[in-house]
Amino acid sequence: MAESYPPVAGGQRITGALLRSMLPLTARKTSDTQRSATTTTVADPHLQFELEANAVYTLTGWLKYDGPTAGDINIDWTAPAGCLGEYTAWGSGNASITATVGVTLTSDTQSVRGYMIRTETNDISQSRSFGCLGLALTPLTIQIWGTVRNGPTAGTYSLDWAQLASDASPTTLYTDSWLELRRTA
Repeated sequence: MAESYPPVAGGQRITGALLRSMLPLTARKTSDTQRSATTTTVADPHLQFELEANAVYTLTGWLKYDGPTAGDINIDWTAPAGCLGEYTAWGSGNASITATVGVTLTSDTQSVRGYMIRTETNDISQSRSFGCLGLALTPLTIQIWGTVRNGPTAGTYSLDWAQLASDASPTTLYTDSWLELRRTA
């Protein structure tokens, strides 16, 4: 059976608050954020939500980033106690496939064949790392899909991130990256 939120009964009065509760929550970066020389993930200042207690959401998103090849990017999440679910994030792996005669792995280089992508499923609060090219003006993206099942504690759900390996050159999460939560139950 399909889920929808909020359930609307026949004859129920339609109010502004009811209509607003049907809209997805969207968090969009309004400025670039740079982090360098740190592997400690910290909440992004723009990509945060307040979750309702006992609510279920679908998660989608698009992140645009770049940084030094040696630094890469590590994304993580902060969730209220009792929050469960899973997500997948498609993005550049920490190595790419080259276009040579044999299949070989070359660390973080652009090639005519493209990039290995990470496609694992992860716990909703598990970290996952992605590669950087280290080339100016060659940003990469991460696509995100998942389900967030919050428990009895309302609270903040945030995308946290840092470099995977500390590097003096900054890793940047760019303006217009976004996350969206759509409540389904």
